[in-house]
Amino acid sequence: MGCYNSTYVNAPISQVWQAMRNFHDLSWAPNVVEHVDVVGDAKPDQIGAKRVLNGAFHETLVAFDETNNSFSYRIDNGPGAVSKENVSGYIGTVKLFSVTDSNATFVLWTSSWEIGGEDVKAFCDPIYVALLTDLKASFS
Repeated sequence: MGCYNSTYVNAPISQVWQAMRNFHDLSWAPNVVEHVDVVGDAKPDQIGAKRVLNGAFHETLVAFDETNNSFSYRIDNGPGAVSKENVSGYIGTVKLFSVTDSNATFVLWTSSWEIGGEDVKAFCDPIYVALLTDLKASFS
């Protein structure tokens, strides 16, 4: 079970990666993320970095690949379908790919989980769509 969401951003991969690579900064998504609380002292590109989005989504950075423009995070707790009582093993992954013929970027945002059902997908997919919509708009 998982989510698959993607978009095409009309900007070079270096610019899109620069906007997204900071785990503690989602300023590119103002219509989705009102505030990010940094938890602990880990740097935003360091495995183990923690954040709380909108006071509800507790997430930990579990992989960061500067060379391949990607990172993965775990949802430790959240509202509704992504609460620790309803889902476990939730991993989200963001990967950026260069679209060489137009100097643009393909952004792929996927997630998977070990325990949890369709309600997790139904809950998360609209959030990812909104995040990617904001990302795309930030480069318009």
